[in-house]
Amino acid sequence: MNPLLAKLQPYPFERLRQLFAGVTPNPEFAPISLGIGEPKHPTPAFIQDALAAGMGALATYPATAGDLPLRQSFTGWLARRYGLALDPATQVLPVNGSREALFALAQTVVDASRTPAPVVLSPNPFYQIYEGAALLSGAEPYYVPSVPARNFAVDWDSVPDAVWARTQLVFVCSPGNPTGAVMPIGEWEKLFALSDRHGFVIAADECYSEIYFRDEPPLGGLEAAARLGRGDFRNLIALTSLSKRSNVPGLRSGFVAGDATIIKSFLLYRTYHGSAMSGTVAAASIAAWNDELHVVDNRAQYRAKFAAVTPLLEPVLDVRLPDASFYLWAGIPPSWQGDDAGFARALYAQYNVTVLPGSYLAREAGGANPGRGRIRMALVADTAECTEAAKRIVNFIQN
Repeated sequence: MNPLLAKLQPYPFERLRQLFAGVTPNPEFAPISLGIGEPKHPTPAFIQDALAAGMGALATYPATAGDLPLRQSFTGWLARRYGLALDPATQVLPVNGSREALFALAQTVVDASRTPAPVVLSPNPFYQIYEGAALLSGAEPYYVPSVPARNFAVDWDSVPDAVWARTQLVFVCSPGNPTGAVMPIGEWEKLFALSDRHGFVIAADECYSEIYFRDEPPLGGLEAAARLGRGDFRNLIALTSLSKRSNVPGLRSGFVAGDATIIKSFLLYRTYHGSAMSGTVAAASIAAWNDELHVVDNRAQYRAKFAAVTPLLEPVLDVRLPDASFYLWAGIPPSWQGDDAGFARALYAQYNVTVLPGSYLAREAGGANPGRGRIRMALVADTAECTEAAKRIVNFIQN
């Protein structure tokens, strides 16, 4: 077996299952889960219809690069959303959801033969795929903390020069999971300068870009590059997905866009990886990317939920409305002394509400786990259920 597999840690939801083992939640309360970031809004009917209409494509093998209409739906959306003009032939590729693309990209760009060992940078806390992708590419993960006092901005200045010199890939998540923070253009400019100096690739995970709470949509990595005169998007790949935007997590559909040289190598890797998108899924994807009305409605539903839930929780938790995404990243009361796992277990036992301990989404670095003392709540159920969960959390803390 590949010895690198032994370096992988249990996924947060497996740790949560172990945390709850042996606990029988209070039967007076119906279960409510805020633990998993899985969209629960109904899939729009027109996407389902397009999927059904595309069933004829099951009779043929799909092209790894995707057909031109699919790639044009990507570049058309990028033009409408960010004002960008990308070449559908060379600067975009379909992927089967952002998770597999994040993992596969690391296998494409990391050169594990270099000495000393290459480094992959990840925000901390983070989406665990970043860590697994780094480890199985033969790289060493380096965890860069988020700073609560700076709206959970990633502290890139804390990375030593010796680490930057070994860095081959940097994962950026904006809007962030779990914090919901959006990276401003000044931070992008800083990363681009470092990339030019050291030659590393930036992977911008942007799957939450369409769920936001203010008038101005979140800045994207490609958009930032274009504003800063980097129209070739050198050493930059943006990854996005339909799962959250269009409520189709089971469709497993997204795309990557950016540096044409990296895209060319990524296509070669994917040709051997066997990860072509089904033509049936492509038909539904084209319909989804070409429609914005359902996205506006979806965003309005999340805004209503956060407007109802956040004021209930603010008096008892260290929490505020995030920039974007569908998570609340909340500090637990000081009386718990940072025991986010104990808080989650007791809440589940007494009120049958599931939240994810923040320490499960981070790693100890520099003597501290930046997720400790926090919980992540995914407001993915309907407003009534999320509001009921918030009321139970308030009662749990007050009692």
